[in-house]
Amino acid sequence: MKDKQTVLVVDDEPKILEVVKSYLEMNGFKTLCAKNAREGMTFFEEQETDLILLDLMLPDFSGEEFCKKVRQVSNIPIIMITAKVNEESIINGLNIGADDYVTKPFSPRQLMARVRASLRRNKRHASAGSTDGSDGKKNAVGFLSYGDLMIDMENRIVRKNGEALALTRDEYNILTLLMSRQAKIFTRDEILEAVKGDDFDGFDRSVDSHIKRLRARIGDDPKTPKYILTVYGMGYRLGAAQ
Repeated sequence: MKDKQTVLVVDDEPKILEVVKSYLEMNGFKTLCAKNAREGMTFFEEQETDLILLDLMLPDFSGEEFCKKVRQVSNIPIIMITAKVNEESIINGLNIGADDYVTKPFSPRQLMARVRASLRRNKRHASAGSTDGSDGKKNAVGFLSYGDLMIDMENRIVRKNGEALALTRDEYNILTLLMSRQAKIFTRDEILEAVKGDDFDGFDRSVDSHIKRLRARIGDDPKTPKYILTVYGMGYRLGAAQ
């Protein structure tokens, strides 16, 4: 078992790498530092990592592209470090799979708090399979099923007709939430709180973007959805796929 959790920091500014590495190690984390996206991807592929701190403006390819590549294979928490402070840029980063964001210049203490919060949320979601949803259908320990969709919560894999689907961490968490209580209507705020935690300072409309992308990934027609239904003025619930 690992003694320390490992954080991968990807940023092209040496001073930021130095400061973040110092604070992480002072707070008990092992740190991997990459000065560009390609070096960061090599660390990610070759070493076990618990969380990624990712600058969006990198010299070889963008942090957004890096995030997309990671999300194709992993639900590891990703915190964006960005100088882009407008709401649209932040929402776009969250929609492509980032879990949180910190704007430059940032307080190292605040960054440490967000790292710990993201790791807590990830641990909480990873153990969510031990709770039995009151309306969800479990056909085996650690599994949820709905129509031709099945979630293996122990391995965090979603399958449709037996074929694995590539979901981001947030998409996976939203689908798991909806499938765990299939009769419940979830408001956007409830979805945000369940997926991000009550310490997340986000935007409720970003949920709509996540739902749109999730529908596309599970093959749900947004005009006549059979899995995720919009309850106008309220939120979302699972439909009638039986």
